[in-house]
Amino acid sequence: MSLTPSPAPGPQSYVPAWPPAAPRRRGVGAGWIIAFAIAGLVALLVLGYLAVSLGVSVVATGTLLAVVPLVIVLLAIRWVDRWEPEPRWALWFAFLWGAAVSVAIALVVDLGVQLFAALSGPAGATGDEAVGAVVQAPIVEELAKGVGVLLIYAFSRSHFDGPVDGLVYAATVAAGFAFTENILYFGVALIEGGAGELGMTFLVRGIFSPFAHVLFTACTGVAIGIAASRGGGPRVIGWFLLGLVAAILLHAFWNGSLAFADAFALYFTVQVPIFIAAIVLTILLRRREQAVTRRRLAEYAAAGWFNADEVAGLSTPAGRRAALAWARAQHPPRTAEVKRFIADATRLAFTRNALATGRGDVRRFEDERALLDAVTRDRQAISA
Repeated sequence: MSLTPSPAPGPQSYVPAWPPAAPRRRGVGAGWIIAFAIAGLVALLVLGYLAVSLGVSVVATGTLLAVVPLVIVLLAIRWVDRWEPEPRWALWFAFLWGAAVSVAIALVVDLGVQLFAALSGPAGATGDEAVGAVVQAPIVEELAKGVGVLLIYAFSRSHFDGPVDGLVYAATVAAGFAFTENILYFGVALIEGGAGELGMTFLVRGIFSPFAHVLFTACTGVAIGIAASRGGGPRVIGWFLLGLVAAILLHAFWNGSLAFADAFALYFTVQVPIFIAAIVLTILLRRREQAVTRRRLAEYAAAGWFNADEVAGLSTPAGRRAALAWARAQHPPRTAEVKRFIADATRLAFTRNALATGRGDVRRFEDERALLDAVTRDRQAISA
């Protein structure tokens, strides 16, 4: 028997005793503003390092080319995040963490390793680049990126409901990291080998494997999301470490295939199947989100907050497309109002799911109350 209270009866049969809740604040707090400021400062330092080491014109060329795989990855992330979108500010922080802070950590560690090798004499100065790519890079880079996802969970738990959220945040962090790393790789290729070397590097990194870092860091994000869906708490650290190990091993295997094997043969026989498996997993996780939405909104429907047609229109892709098509056909269009209704109802369903699975706290109950008022206002705005 569940100890979670059932949804309060809807406005059709019940007038709430409390006054209407104020609209929910969607901004960022002072802590997040400080975090953005620090990440922005680190971004300027990284940009300055690239400009000094590569030259402004080379960085500009590398940036233009790096935008191509970045757009591909961001469009894929947007598709994954369409059902229950994450806050824009959280996604911007994830991207900034990956593009600046994670890269800075990797550069500092790499500089330290080089200095240690130089001070160790001839034996240490003969460092093997392949070993660095298979050992150092996976450990340092995945840890740096994974910590960013963990911080987003720690300070924004109300927006971190499950594996899909973890996947979205991890992919965004990875997209930022790959963007800056591509600028560096493209710039070095242009300086050392000219246009021919640059074209080959762009083909390998920008066309063949734009999702490589996303696949690695997704292991960490999905693991944190699983922990979040099971109540969070100290177990999050265990799940984080488990996902981190998987990310490191996958990253090491990927780099090792490029360093020690026939890269093109292994790409089609191993890496492509891994990518296909990731797509299948993503689709299954999205379907799980749809099922959660349908089940929890049905509970509110039983209490009178929604009718059956609204539940179908809010909890299925076909229903949402039909609702938006109807909104666009109105005079004037009701597209913005319907989109807001869908977003608030979906957020309400996931808030309810957190309460029903024992992950509720005072803030979750406050969110539920505010969202119930929000969907009522949305419905009135649509029918106005």
